[in-house]
Amino acid sequence: MTGTEVKSLREGKANFNDSYCYINKGEVWVKNLHIAEYSHGSSNNHDPVRERKLLLQKREIKKIESKLKEKGYTLIPLRIFFNEKRLAKMEIGLGKGKKMHDKRETIRQRDTEREMKRYLHKRGP
Repeated sequence: MTGTEVKSLREGKANFNDSYCYINKGEVWVKNLHIAEYSHGSSNNHDPVRERKLLLQKREIKKIESKLKEKGYTLIPLRIFFNEKRLAKMEIGLGKGKKMHDKRETIRQRDTEREMKRYLHKRGP
């Protein structure tokens, strides 16, 4: 990471929406992680959405890679924090996608909640 990225992270200017990790040639990369440009940076400021390499041990990468080969698993960033040595660290996790019947249930719940809000809104006080 560049210096302006770390300074921006210290200000809490990171956005995880749509970000994910992938393994390429034995290296773990994070994609679509948005770290806003540093407010006091110069023209040498960083690109907010560039791909960033994560440093993991080879055995960790192999363990994650074997899980990713199973169908439905995705590697996602969970949080960014600074350790006691003031180094930026990222916690990543394996996420499993929903099955089709789970998706239908979620959509059904969302629709019923929307209907209830509409009904309550129409009745009013």
